[in-house]
Amino acid sequence: MAVTILMFIAFARGKMSIEIISLLTIAVIAVGLYFFPLEGTAPADGLALAFAGFGHYALITICALMIMGRGLVVTGALEPASRFLERVFKINLQLGLLVSLIIAFVLSMGVNNTPVLVLMIPIFAALAHRGALPSSKTLIPLNAASLLGGLATTIGTSTNILVVSIAVDLGMPQMGVFHFTPIVLVASLFALPYLWLVMPRLLKDNRTAAEAKQRRFHARLRVGEDSLLNGHELKTVLSRLPDEIEFHDPPAGPIRAQQEFYVSGTHEAIEEASRALRGEVAPAWVIDRIRRKADESGTDIGVVEAIVTADSRLIHRTLPTSGIADLYGVAVLGIHRPARVIGEREEYSQSGDLRIAEGDVLLVMGVPENLNEFATADSLMQLEGMRELPRRSKAVLAATIMGGSVGLASIGLLPIAIASLAGAIVMFLTGCVKFDRVGRALSAKVIVLVAASIAIGRIILESGAADWLGQTLALGLQFLSPSLVLAAIMLFVTVLTNFASNATAATVGTPIAFSIASQLGLPAEPLILAVLFGCNLCYATPIAYQTNMLIMSEGSYEFKDYIRTGVPLVLIMVTTLSIGLVLTYDM
Repeated sequence: MAVTILMFIAFARGKMSIEIISLLTIAVIAVGLYFFPLEGTAPADGLALAFAGFGHYALITICALMIMGRGLVVTGALEPASRFLERVFKINLQLGLLVSLIIAFVLSMGVNNTPVLVLMIPIFAALAHRGALPSSKTLIPLNAASLLGGLATTIGTSTNILVVSIAVDLGMPQMGVFHFTPIVLVASLFALPYLWLVMPRLLKDNRTAAEAKQRRFHARLRVGEDSLLNGHELKTVLSRLPDEIEFHDPPAGPIRAQQEFYVSGTHEAIEEASRALRGEVAPAWVIDRIRRKADESGTDIGVVEAIVTADSRLIHRTLPTSGIADLYGVAVLGIHRPARVIGEREEYSQSGDLRIAEGDVLLVMGVPENLNEFATADSLMQLEGMRELPRRSKAVLAATIMGGSVGLASIGLLPIAIASLAGAIVMFLTGCVKFDRVGRALSAKVIVLVAASIAIGRIILESGAADWLGQTLALGLQFLSPSLVLAAIMLFVTVLTNFASNATAATVGTPIAFSIASQLGLPAEPLILAVLFGCNLCYATPIAYQTNMLIMSEGSYEFKDYIRTGVPLVLIMVTTLSIGLVLTYDM
C-alpha cells in the first residue's frame, strides 16, 4: 500500500515524468521483494512479479490495438467517418461533441468499449487537425462515455462478465444482458451533461503552436475532366469544401475542364479540396511518376515543408521554369510566404506565377530519397515532421481487419487480446502497417505505465493488502444504513479499481460484498451490483483501465487531468447509482 500511495502522490505532483515514476515503481517493487520477499515466496519470485507487466496480456492488447489504430490512420480508412463528424461539428461544435458521446455510449453497450475507443481516437485526432475541438478536450469525455455505455450491460466490459460469473459461483442466479440497464441509463442522464458541458472546460488545449496555427500555402488547382466543377459555377460546390480553402479572383460563369484557379489554404485543406473537386495541384504526369517510384521501391510517399535559403538557385524563378519535377521527380504542391509580401505585383511572372523568394516554404511531395536529393541540390532546409500520404489502396483492407478483430472480440468468439494481436499481425502481413513504422504507433509512456500498474495490482492482491481493506470495511459497515452500505462498498471498489485494477477489484470485492450481505441480513444482488458498478468507475487515474492509457499519449494528458475530471464524475455516478439501487430493491 505504501508503494501505491507514494506512486500516486508522485503522479499527482507532476514534478517527474510518468516514465521515470513508472520505472522507479517497478524498481522499488523488484528490489524490495528481492530483499524482503512475500511469505511463501523466493527472492526471484519478486523479480518475476515486478517485471511481469511487460509480458502481460493487457499490455500486448494495448500495443496491438495501437498498431491497428495506426493502420487505420495511414491507409485513410477513417476518412469517411471523419468527414461525417466534421460536417456535424461544422454545424455546431457542442452538437458534434454530444453526437459523438452518444455514439460512443450506445456502441459500448453491445461491443467491448476498448475497440470502440480505438476506432474513434484517430477520427478525433484528424478532426482536431481540421479545426474541430482539440483532441485534449474530447478524448477523456469520449473515453468516459464509452465506459458508461459498457457499464450498462453484462457484456459491455470484461469486468462485468467477471463479476457476474463470480456471483454465479457464489450461488446467485444468472443475470440477463440488460438486467441492470435501467439503473445505469438513469444515472447516465446526470453524467452525460457533465461529460458534454463541464469536462471539456476542465481540460487544457494541449495543441502545439504548429497545430493551432498551420501555414497557408498558395497553389494552382487545375480542373480535371471528371471534376464536379466541370460545367457548374464555383458557388454550387463551395459547401463541400473545407472552410480553410480560399479562391482568389474566381471566374464568373460555368467552369471548364483544364481551367486553373489560384487558391490558398492549409495542406490538409488543399488536399481535401483537390480530392473533393477531382482536380490537380500538380501535373498528372509528375504524380504518376512519384507513385510508380513508390511502388518500385516499396516506400511511402511523403510530403515535407522545405525553406528556400539564400543560396538556392530557385530564387526569382517560378515553379514552371524551375524544372523541379524533371530534375528530381518531386511535385511542389504549394508555396507559403509571409503575409507582408504576398500580393506584390513584382513577385509574379507575366503568366501570373509566383516567383520564389528567400524564406519561402515549399510544400513538396515525393518519395524520401528524391525529397532529400532535391533539398540537398537546391539548397533547401527541410523542416521536421514529414507527413506520409495515406495508402488509400489498402483502406478497405485495413477497415476489414479492424472490423473483423472488433467483431470476433465483441461476440465473444475470441478474447480481445487474441483478436487484437491477430489483427495487428495481419496488418503487418498485408502491408497496411510497415514493420519499420511500429515505433510511431507505440507510446513508451503508456508501455511503462501499464507495466507499473500491473505490478502494483499484483502486489496489492498477493501481499494481502486488498483482503485487509475488505475486512476493515466490513467492521465499519454494520453501523450504517443499507443505502450508505451500498455507497461505501461502491466507493471502496472504486478506489481499488483506480489504484490497482478492475480485475483485482472484481475478484476481491465480489466475495466481500456477498459476505457482508449475509452478515448484515441484506439482499446480495444490490451489493454485488455495487461492486460491479464500482469496478467500472475507473475515471480518476490513467492506470485504472487500458483505454485511459490509450488516450494518454494522443491527448498529451497528465496524471492530474484524470484526477481533476474523474473525481467529480465518480461522485456523480456513486450518488446516482446508489440511489438507483436503493429505489430498485426497496432497501
